[in-house]
Order: sequence, then C-alpha cells, then structure tokens
Amino acid sequence: MNTSIRIGIVDDKAINRNTIGNKIKQFNDLNLCFSAVNGKDCLNQLNGLPLGKMPQVIFMDIEMPEMDGIQAISLAKPLYPDLFFIVLTIFDDDDKIFEAIKAGASGYLLKDENAEALYNAITSIMIYGGAPMSAAIARKAMDLLSKASLPEVSRQQGSDAITSVLSQREKEILQYTITGYDAKRIADITGISVLTVRKHIANIYQKLHVNSKAQAMRIAYKKGLI
Repeated sequence: MNTSIRIGIVDDKAINRNTIGNKIKQFNDLNLCFSAVNGKDCLNQLNGLPLGKMPQVIFMDIEMPEMDGIQAISLAKPLYPDLFFIVLTIFDDDDKIFEAIKAGASGYLLKDENAEALYNAITSIMIYGGAPMSAAIARKAMDLLSKASLPEVSRQQGSDAITSVLSQREKEILQYTITGYDAKRIADITGISVLTVRKHIANIYQKLHVNSKAQAMRIAYKKGLI
C-alpha cells in the first residue's frame, strides 16, 4: 500500500491496548494513531477530529465501563460511515456476535489472534470490502444463520423471499462471502470464474439494496435469506 492505514484501539485495559498496539506496530503500512479507554471516550475523541487524523479502522472491545463497544459502534457508525469497526474480544457467544453485526461492526475477531490475522483483517476490509471473522466466530455465525427462522406469521413470506430474491447460486456465494472468503477462493470452490463470482456479488448487493458484506449479512439474517 502506498499510504499507511490509520488504526485505533478501544479497550478499557491498558495491557490489552499495549498488546494489540504492539501487533499493529509490526507493520510499516499501519499507523496506530488512536486509543480510547471505553466507548464514551472513543466518541468524545472522534468528535471534531480532523479528517487526516481520523482512524480508518478501529479495533473495539465489547465489555467496557461507562459505554460498551456495541453501543459505541451503533452511535458512531451513522456519524462516521467510512470508519470501519472490528470487534476484538474474548466473547464468542451468539448474542454478542449478532448484536455487534447489527450495530454496524464490519468484522469480529477473538483477542488471541496473532499479528498477521489482525493485519489480514484490516486489509480485507480496506482493500476488498471483506467481513473478517475468526474461524470459530465464522462457524458460529453460519450455524446461527442456517438455523435462523422467521416468525410463524411470516414464515411462508420468508420462504417465498428465498425463492424470489436470490438464486440458489447467489445464496451459496453469499454464504461464502459473509464467511470472509474472497472472490478467488469462492471461484476455486464453486468452479466458476472470479469475474462471474464478482458479478454474482454485485447482483446480490443490488437485490438486497446493500453496499457491503456486513450489511448483506445483517439483511440475510433478518429476512431469513440463508
């Protein structure tokens, strides 16, 4: 990359901020420029921050005093739509995963990920518009999505939506996409070209009226599309 990606960390424990920061500092094309001790502190610091000093990706803890990470993301994302939040936490329970996604998080990683995994998550979001997740989180997310059902009164409508909104191939590609696979890997798995995969993804976004993988995942879960 030609310019450094500006990175922020929000965590109430100094040892966690230092550990994550040391991992970030291993890469010359990443610039650790922002640190906050909780969600409230994060919002206060972002308010009025010059564009050139605004972080582009923030690693956000969940459980923090005064304001937790999920609430902070839900408040910050509408104000700073170009700012990407990656939840970095020890929690992998079902409720936390989807609360974070619904709040506007673009990724969800466990804190024991190594430096390379954090770097790959950043570049996945910034370059490819990815939705990075730790493997354990991705498996849980897919299990939840596969088991998700609509309320009884709208179950038939949901079934009709599955048929009418996305094709079977599009649903398959959507599942791989929200798991974090890039176009090349999806092409290898499905046996179609990268160009065709990208065309399918563009069609999925158009049909779901979204422009990111995180948004597509939220819509898919909410409407029972996968």
